[in-house]
Amino acid sequence: MVTVLQDNIQSLDISTPIWERVFTIAPLVIVGTKEGKEYDLAPKHMVTPLGFGNYFGFVCTPRHTTYGNIVKTKFFTVSFPLPEQIIETSLSASPRSDCISKSEGILKALSLVKATTMDAPMIAGAYLYLECQLHKIIDGFDDYSLITGTIKAAHVNKDYLRVSDMDERTQLKKNPLLAYIAQGRFASVEDTFNFPFPKDFKK
Repeated sequence: MVTVLQDNIQSLDISTPIWERVFTIAPLVIVGTKEGKEYDLAPKHMVTPLGFGNYFGFVCTPRHTTYGNIVKTKFFTVSFPLPEQIIETSLSASPRSDCISKSEGILKALSLVKATTMDAPMIAGAYLYLECQLHKIIDGFDDYSLITGTIKAAHVNKDYLRVSDMDERTQLKKNPLLAYIAQGRFASVEDTFNFPFPKDFKK
């Protein structure tokens, strides 16, 4: 077996973070939290299911209000927006102002819906919603942390529900997914293919 350093492969300098130097693809979601008597929304792309059970996690930092809100309330929501909701997703990242709260300035301009099991907002029109109870927070990734939650309720747009007798390629062509291309780009994913799993593969 030869070394990886062949042809057009280049080693990256790991004395600084590598993620600004390469493209990676990820989901793009909006995390909703309760903030005092108001609410907060924040887009996140470092997100993932945790295992095959009903657990979900995302990366955040104690410097962000989202982190502090979840520490206090022990819950959060997750909205998976549609590709055509990229502007709403971007607006949810708007910075705070000393003159007007984020809840007053931004959230009132967005169409929101309320969770069913907790007092937290979600973006109207998303295709998947999660209502999560805090499971644990794992600190120590420099000044970032992994916030994990147990899914207490989940809701899906029927067009995105997986049904055994429906062709998935056609379904996703009609109902594309929003993806984030780090750092700073997005894509509408609509052309998909069956993954060539080995025979007798098990998860």
